Amino acid sequence: MNTIFAWAPGGGQIILILIIVLIMFGAKKIPELAKGLGTGIKEFKKATKEVTDEISNADTTSTPPPAKIPPANTTAQSPSSPPETKVI
Repeated sequence: MNTIFAWAPGGGQIILILIIVLIMFGAKKIPELAKGLGTGIKEFKKATKEVTDEISNADTTSTPPPAKIPPANTTAQSPSSPPETKVI
């Protein structure tokens, strides 16, 4: 037996769930519930689209890299001068 789909309801279980929902809410309430569910899904998709658009726009409008700063106080020694040595 495949344990990955062990939690998924079968055909008979789905029919039983639908019958229980029909008994609990009645035939007149089910279309209203479906409409509310559809509206909720539409709002969720709209919000996720706005977030993904905002993220993609943030990538394109990112700040430019900082300007190159020249190294501070670097003195180049001439090749003819010997390196400095410290006396201890």
